[in-house]
Amino acid sequence: MLLAFSIAPSSPDDRGSYSEAVAAALRVVRDSGLPHDLGSMFTTIEGEWDEVMAVVKACVDAMEPYGDRVGLVMKADIRAGHTGQMTAKVERVEGLLAGD
Repeated sequence: MLLAFSIAPSSPDDRGSYSEAVAAALRVVRDSGLPHDLGSMFTTIEGEWDEVMAVVKACVDAMEPYGDRVGLVMKADIRAGHTGQMTAKVERVEGLLAGD
């Protein structure tokens, strides 16, 4: 599965930034060893259902010290038997555009 998620504590830090909290969650993603991509609005990870959801839960746990609530938005592409889709989907579209 591919899972895009955005996670943030209930309020920013004293500087009006969420950067430290986001960095704490991204450390969890990187340490998981799963393929991932960090974007300006979402982080995408790829793996099996249980391992991906375990990473998301660990990200929520890592963010808890930064606020009394954590907001989480997720979008999943669940396609059994397929791997490498984080790059393959982009490559298919780029291939079509190259033919234009």
